[in-house]
Amino acid sequence: MIEGINNFSMDKFSLAGKVAMVTGANQNLGMGYAVAFARAGADLYIPHFTDDTDEVRELIEAEGRKVFFLKGDLTDPDYRKAVVEDCVEKYGRIDILVNNAGMNHFADFLEFPDSAYGRVVELNLNAVYYLGHAVAKVMVKQGGGKIINIGSALSYTGDEKCPPYITAKHGVIGITRCFANELGRYNIQCNAICPGFFQTSVNIDVSSDQKFYDKITERISAGRWGRLDDLMGAAVFLASPASDYINGADLKIDGGFSTRL
Repeated sequence: MIEGINNFSMDKFSLAGKVAMVTGANQNLGMGYAVAFARAGADLYIPHFTDDTDEVRELIEAEGRKVFFLKGDLTDPDYRKAVVEDCVEKYGRIDILVNNAGMNHFADFLEFPDSAYGRVVELNLNAVYYLGHAVAKVMVKQGGGKIINIGSALSYTGDEKCPPYITAKHGVIGITRCFANELGRYNIQCNAICPGFFQTSVNIDVSSDQKFYDKITERISAGRWGRLDDLMGAAVFLASPASDYINGADLKIDGGFSTRL
């Protein structure tokens, strides 16, 4: 018993010397995860789809950490292969993967276009599996790693006008448990962070609807929507040695939203 206690130190929360790949970290919630890792001592590799990389680069380099970028589409198998190979070439390893990149599409259910359904599921679900599978092979060779998948409040419930997002985010929990089961023997832990309601460019259309905003806020026991700093500590914890015995978990970060009817 005492031996276990003596094994613990605050150094277990450090990411010094680690390399973290965070998809879509040039904006929104992903930027929060990436900067948190940099502040904990990690260097970053960011696959991104849009061109706005200056802000996250400045924030990471201000922490004295390195960051590399590669632009492309994570639904493209060749691009997924390229980001894994390029990260290993740049750093020699991948210690942490955060499958953060995502998109949504809103439309009336009975008229929801098949093409939009396919695009959302391909990025939010299939790319999570395929990139995670490729990175896991790297982690097995190096003796371990951390995979953090990003779910949602909609990983547990439904909503209107976004069927592929709900389908994908439910599936992310399944992928997380599958990876945890398959990879735990290789010292790889796979867990999910499931944010509640955070105002980002992804949900600007619905969050700017005052009636909807107030409805959601009333259900959140904390009395407010989330901020980026509400996610950053949890991300560092799940990426660090402090969480080595946590595998297959899904952590709700929603201010109490899921506790109320």
